[in-house]
Amino acid sequence: MVKISEHILELLKDAVGSKGWSMDAGELGPHLMEWRGRWHGKTPILLKPASSLEISNILKICNEYGYKIVPQGGNTGLANGGLPDESGDEILLSLKRLNNEITIDPINNTITASAGVTVKQLQDFANHHDRLFPLSLASEGSCTVGGIVSTNAGGVNVLRYGTTRDLTLGVEAVMPTGEIICDLSGLRKNNTGYNISQLLIGAEGTLGIITRATFKLYPAIKQRFVMMVGVEVARQAIALLQCAKTFAGDYLSAFELMPQSGIEIVLKHIDDTSAPFPSQTKWLVLIEFGLAIPDQKFASRLENWLESQLSCGNIIDGTIAQSESQAEALWHLRETMSEAQKLEGVSIKHDISVPISKIDEFLTTADTAIKRILPAVRPMPFGHVGDGNLHYNLSQPVGTTSSEFMAFEDAFNQAVYDIVTQLGGSISAEHGIGRLKVDELERRKNPADLAAMRAIKKALDPNGILNMGRIVK
Repeated sequence: MVKISEHILELLKDAVGSKGWSMDAGELGPHLMEWRGRWHGKTPILLKPASSLEISNILKICNEYGYKIVPQGGNTGLANGGLPDESGDEILLSLKRLNNEITIDPINNTITASAGVTVKQLQDFANHHDRLFPLSLASEGSCTVGGIVSTNAGGVNVLRYGTTRDLTLGVEAVMPTGEIICDLSGLRKNNTGYNISQLLIGAEGTLGIITRATFKLYPAIKQRFVMMVGVEVARQAIALLQCAKTFAGDYLSAFELMPQSGIEIVLKHIDDTSAPFPSQTKWLVLIEFGLAIPDQKFASRLENWLESQLSCGNIIDGTIAQSESQAEALWHLRETMSEAQKLEGVSIKHDISVPISKIDEFLTTADTAIKRILPAVRPMPFGHVGDGNLHYNLSQPVGTTSSEFMAFEDAFNQAVYDIVTQLGGSISAEHGIGRLKVDELERRKNPADLAAMRAIKKALDPNGILNMGRIVK
């Protein structure tokens, strides 16, 4: 790749105006480092366009001269898909200035927002109009519309509402050659050929740059009930999931599994946390129910259901939050688990999914496999068991240095991904492929699927300028 000339840099600066670019090391720094500090990149310039037209002009220049470009949203990704590489030849394009539009159609139950708007802003805007935007994840205060669409983000409410793909009705995007496509009508039915919006969802910025999106909205939740229960084996949690679905139907919003070992490090490292109940159980399950129409009898029915699960031995102990602050405290235990693991030392993370019926088999088999590699390793799996997505994280053993532990990363990855593949699962449930898993995908994806993906990439990005080396090579 030829280094970017001063002439091209001036063209790019002119395309975005004086406020739309930076070469200041202090400003570039946060955009060039992954939030956990694992990866760092280099770029000759940070572009900060404020409109789709400016992005179109940028891509036309890059496409004509063959320069590579990397789009970035909130920089909260976990697969190294939104950072430029270490060569210093990739131009970084931040979408944070595209943050001036949020509109709602309350009759159509849709919300449209520009790419730099955060998920938290979407949630608050919808709530102000007595609607629910249900996507919820730990980084919602930082992650943006463009990022969640590009990575098909999941989160804790997938069980009830689906992933970002299920919530997205259409997008506006700039294609690699500079053309702008737009489908923001909010139609539920539109059978007029290829659905380009759906193709761009989850493409991680390799096929186009998302600039706006239209999402489904739902009735606001008027009552929510949050509980945490303890079980001894994972299969009890899976059985409890089926019971909860039968008991509550669509009221069931979230069903999260956590190990006792994970709760212990949260209590150790995170302030203002406390154990949910006195009993010590190997696994804890966080369950949330949400009602759009208040039902004063649901609380008593929920208490009776909890008692029945205790009586028949499905659970060992449990508690129902009696206030919003108690509900938030229970969720805080779940949402700070990644932070606590970071404070405990290096983690090797696996964002995987398997059929719900295979979760117990996966956990048993994976624990055995990784302990053969390093007996002292500390598995701390947690996640969205209601949709089959587990974050199978491995923490470094006490007394082991981070470099000693990371030397086992490849062996751990192969062992975990082999089991996932054997069980018909996915090596990336919600974090994406990025650069982190591109080689793994090459090894495990059906060759015909890979060929089709490469053909699509070549057709839409003929000169290979947009987020190259992510998803497909």
